[in-house]
Amino acid sequence: MHEHKMVLVTGGAGFIGSHLCKELAGRGYRVISLDNYFTGLKENHVEGVEYRNGHTKDIEKHVPETPDIVYHLGEYARVAPSLQEPAVIWDLNMDGTFGVLEFCRKRKCKIVYAGSSTKLAAPRTDGVSGPDLAPYTWSKAANSELTCNYGLWYGVPYAVVYFYNVYGPRERAGTYGTVIEIFKQNYLQGEPFKINAPGTQTRIYTHVDDTVAALILVGEKGEGDGYGIASQESYSPLDLAKLFGGEVVMMPERKTSRPSSSVDTSRIEALGWKPMRKLKEYIQEIKKEKR
Repeated sequence: MHEHKMVLVTGGAGFIGSHLCKELAGRGYRVISLDNYFTGLKENHVEGVEYRNGHTKDIEKHVPETPDIVYHLGEYARVAPSLQEPAVIWDLNMDGTFGVLEFCRKRKCKIVYAGSSTKLAAPRTDGVSGPDLAPYTWSKAANSELTCNYGLWYGVPYAVVYFYNVYGPRERAGTYGTVIEIFKQNYLQGEPFKINAPGTQTRIYTHVDDTVAALILVGEKGEGDGYGIASQESYSPLDLAKLFGGEVVMMPERKTSRPSSSVDTSRIEALGWKPMRKLKEYIQEIKKEKR
């Protein structure tokens, strides 16, 4: 019997959200997903989950129930494209997250907010910090702070987690895609890997199964800010291209290029978490399937 019986996952039809929904449902929780399908897909639906189609700013209309935990994953989640659509960021991330926080305040339910590790990136050589890179990074840093303040102001139970380049089944390619899936599709289609200069900037990559395991631990036991969910496996784009094997085409440096984010996994490890999956093994599986 779970202490928390009903769980709401915003973005439950997305990449990470769908894996979280599946795992929670498998553990016997009643799981509700709220997704506006901006990047979520109905193909990601899993058995045993109740799906609601709607915007998080209208959460009270779509979710009359009072869940025990709200996992808030349903936000816009790409850095460079956000420079071209700040109004979308404001709508999905600012208005949407305000709606979710108000929902949790009124119902006294716990929120697990999915922050972005871009908040923790060291300043670039020109002095620009991680939160100031783009509308997306600013919104995520602001919402992490707002979540903590709702805990301070209103006593809302909360925890803030930070993802580090999550990869695994059901990732997206394309404009809103993630680098591992983009490189996977390049590899499978025999296309060159397009890498933005200098190509040596490193990032940490964490498997979605490990990320979901950490999220559930935080939902059950976590309190407060600072739950970095990171595998400690660090690779540059050039390293990734070498792991897949293939031609590399260097592209101009992006305006949103940044140093690596700092990593502190002590809080999540204290709850008993440790990563189990390796990126090299995941890429090897992809290459075996192609043969």
